[in-house]
Amino acid sequence: MKHKGVCYDVGRYLYGDWRKDYNPQTVHRELEIIKNDLYCNAVRINSRDVSRLETSSKDALEQGLEVWFSPELWNKSPEQTLDYTAKAAETAERLRKQYPDKVVMSVGSELTLFMKGIVEGNSFWARMRNAFRGETIKSGKHNQPLNDYLSKVVKAVRQVYKGPITYASLPFETVNWELFDIIGIDHYRATQFNCRYADTLRSLIAQGKPVAVMEFGCCAYKGAERNTGQAFNIIDIKSLIMHQIPLLGSFIQPRLKGDYERDEALQAHEILESLKVFDDVGIDSAFVFTFVDPQKPYKENPQNDLDMASYGLVKSYEGGKRGTTYPDMTWEPKVSFKAVAEYYCER
Repeated sequence: MKHKGVCYDVGRYLYGDWRKDYNPQTVHRELEIIKNDLYCNAVRINSRDVSRLETSSKDALEQGLEVWFSPELWNKSPEQTLDYTAKAAETAERLRKQYPDKVVMSVGSELTLFMKGIVEGNSFWARMRNAFRGETIKSGKHNQPLNDYLSKVVKAVRQVYKGPITYASLPFETVNWELFDIIGIDHYRATQFNCRYADTLRSLIAQGKPVAVMEFGCCAYKGAERNTGQAFNIIDIKSLIMHQIPLLGSFIQPRLKGDYERDEALQAHEILESLKVFDDVGIDSAFVFTFVDPQKPYKENPQNDLDMASYGLVKSYEGGKRGTTYPDMTWEPKVSFKAVAEYYCER
């Protein structure tokens, strides 16, 4: 692979900020670790906050990483999303001018579900339900409005941004890739589909453009391999919401839906198996999802160990607790961190 990368969240936003602990000093140190210890040469930086994106991207570029600049405004109308993305492209162009050939821009991710207007539903979860309950996805009715939007947003972005453009698609989105410089897909393994996992990628490679796997990964519990793309869905959402209620929330700890057994080795195995497929079929770029996920902290009690539902290569701690491998960080590398580092270092 040309680009060996990881996804790095500095503020995705869906029902809350996914990086509440954001600060530039922590970002600088984590990017340093991503480059020097994880052996990445590229990083996909995601955020709704474009100022965070700019600061973090500039830091990564100064450290010698290629940046895949990924502004993401979720759960808004196509008009709002387009205006936001076109404005973000101005920032991407400033970075590209400063660091030629080191910036790629993504114009969105999984928009059939994350943007309003393609599938019925005012929330992400409602659109998820509606997409797969009815005939929308099976019939392909979502593809025309998706491509209509992508055509408009690419045109708007290209008016200000002169570098390469991609889009992080879902496997069931049939995208008009003639619009783009790089084909992008979020591609997670699942046991029942493993025999067809590589075929999906080969069909994209056959179109003659570089192909990037923009997201892939697995959670760290036994059984997560059965549906890696939905493996996060083991958290009891009611307990999570109640935990955020002032005063009352201090008596309610977020928990998992059932009994699960932590298995960091399984997470590492699934990631490595995916990477081997990417190398075998000729993928240009790959980004493990994700480096760190402070929203889902590790707990010794398995019922409250939200890190089992995290795709992070590191497990986050609460209350300012520090790790041992990196005493300046509030997290500790998981088995998957070492596995990815060794794989990337050897190639």
